[in-house]
Amino acid sequence: MNQEKENIIVTKSYAFALQIIGLYKNLIEKKEFVLSKQILRSGTSIGANIHEGIASESKKDFIHKLGIAAKESRETAYWLSLLKDSNYIEQNKFSNLFNSCQEITRILNSIILTTKERYFPKNS
Repeated sequence: MNQEKENIIVTKSYAFALQIIGLYKNLIEKKEFVLSKQILRSGTSIGANIHEGIASESKKDFIHKLGIAAKESRETAYWLSLLKDSNYIEQNKFSNLFNSCQEITRILNSIILTTKERYFPKNS
């Protein structure tokens, strides 16, 4: 991939990771240490796995790394829901983060599907 050209999933996952770090800091101030670590880990690993995928040595490895990023994104959505339902975050904060997380998941799934169709067609 061309590093100079803007990569929307890289940009969005990085911005999301920064938001998750901010949420983590806020949760620590509220003395919430368990869920905060979980969401910090899953929310920041999305972008890390995307970066690993971009640097992958094969298309299969690329798909695998982006698949891990998509799983981390779904896990992050779970932790966000749990934080909202346990009253650690307000509805508006939840909605913004959850919608961003869902968008990242959709983009990742689309990239994975397109890559599979392009490089591993079923009719070959």
